[in-house]
Amino acid sequence: MALYVLYEHAAGYGLFSVKEFEEIGMLLPQVEASILDLSRFNAIVKLVGFHPFKTAVAALNNVNAISEGLVPDDLSGFLDTTLPKSSKKKQVTLGVSDAKLGAAIAEALEVQCSHIGAVPEILRGIRFHFAGMVKGFTDQSAAVAQLGLGHSYSRCKVKFNVHRSDNMIIQSIALLDQLDKDVNTFSMRIREWYSYHFPELVKIVPDNYMFAKVAHFIKDRKSLTDERLEELEELMMDSEKAKAVLDAGKMSMGMDISVVDLINIEMFAKRVIKLSDYRQQLANYLHSKMNSVAPNLQALIGDQVGARLISKAGSLTNLAKFPASTVQILGAEKALFRALKTKSNTPKYGLLFNSSFIGRANAKNKGRISRFLANKCTIASRIDCFAETPSTVFGEALKGQVEERLKFYEQGETPRKNLDVMKEAIQLASKQAETGGKKKKRKAEETNGNGEATLNGSAKKKKKKAAALDDTNGADAEESMMQVDTSAVLDDSMNVTNGEKKKKKKNKNRQSAVEA
Repeated sequence: MALYVLYEHAAGYGLFSVKEFEEIGMLLPQVEASILDLSRFNAIVKLVGFHPFKTAVAALNNVNAISEGLVPDDLSGFLDTTLPKSSKKKQVTLGVSDAKLGAAIAEALEVQCSHIGAVPEILRGIRFHFAGMVKGFTDQSAAVAQLGLGHSYSRCKVKFNVHRSDNMIIQSIALLDQLDKDVNTFSMRIREWYSYHFPELVKIVPDNYMFAKVAHFIKDRKSLTDERLEELEELMMDSEKAKAVLDAGKMSMGMDISVVDLINIEMFAKRVIKLSDYRQQLANYLHSKMNSVAPNLQALIGDQVGARLISKAGSLTNLAKFPASTVQILGAEKALFRALKTKSNTPKYGLLFNSSFIGRANAKNKGRISRFLANKCTIASRIDCFAETPSTVFGEALKGQVEERLKFYEQGETPRKNLDVMKEAIQLASKQAETGGKKKKRKAEETNGNGEATLNGSAKKKKKKAAALDDTNGADAEESMMQVDTSAVLDDSMNVTNGEKKKKKKNKNRQSAVEA
């Protein structure tokens, strides 16, 4: 049996033949020792053929195909020309580094492939001595090729669709959680700080954000008079509370405070208000990103729970790869391993506990709903990950299924079958795609019509300008036309009248012939 080893380098493909394969398999430790010595390694492995890449783009395309487990055209053509075909007497085996690539080559070219045994050690030696085994190739050129291909491959993998980037969702939900903690801490601090001066305000205005705005507006409670009541009502959107704040300010038990302390409290309250406003802007940004990246998952469980699932999984693709059992306990890893160690009951839900469906379910049905909801989340994430045109049709259909399952557990109403629901959702999605395509065509026609209208308008303007120029420049022509002999005009008119008389005679003759 003959062994040939395929090596993929940044500069091209190399095919090597291995001598005495059976003996090498028996003496694997000796092979490992001979790898570092080029002369001993050349006695075992020899270069059969080398196919260099023509351009850097071709090298990148080949590497991308190999990383996905596909056989590119360059590799298939190279193996067809250089690899000898196996016969009954002599079986040919091709050694490869990746099992997926070996399976793809075996399926495409019908060649027996192997990636175990002595093949990894032989590939390690080829990788170590590749520059010395190929003529006209040096370590420096090999390093340059590897560096260039590595940069282009990494850049290609990092590139993503701007409108469907789950990295932005991961960062925004992390920042949103951090902002919630910070705003809560800062709000408690401003409450304690301003309560030294105006302690009655805490009971009247329990909301943290509104408390910071009111504290920033009042500043010194002695300056709060009846003239500022209208402004306070506009700020609080409640006349009764504004009146209560005004009365409490007149009869407050708080201590007097200096101007410097009030300035610091005012600055801190302003910072808290800005952080709260930015938190709301970030929530709106997260809503828009979830609507473009994972619309079905958003329609099913909401913005924040869906974003936390994507963040915990690492990406939308990873979440789509997870089974429903993993999605169900995602976020409860510590409880899971603690239960496995102590041999107690495993957790029923992780991040899905924050969903409204589990909160609405009864205590005995929470585990069932979490399992059912995790199943629908996996379906929604897979649709979002692999669908070409994002839509919320499937997410709304899955949400309806969860609602029906809740009614089934509470009232006993039988839910619809999953197959029927998915068929209806597919029909709705196809209709939406058709209407979207028609709208795009209409917009394109409108833009083309507007463009033609503008072109026609510009052409008319040009004609008007030309006519104006002709009028101004043709004054002499008008004077010369005034001197034209009128006899020519009269002759033309006489010719026209004679031609009309002849036509009338012909028509009369035709009518008489038809009557006869």
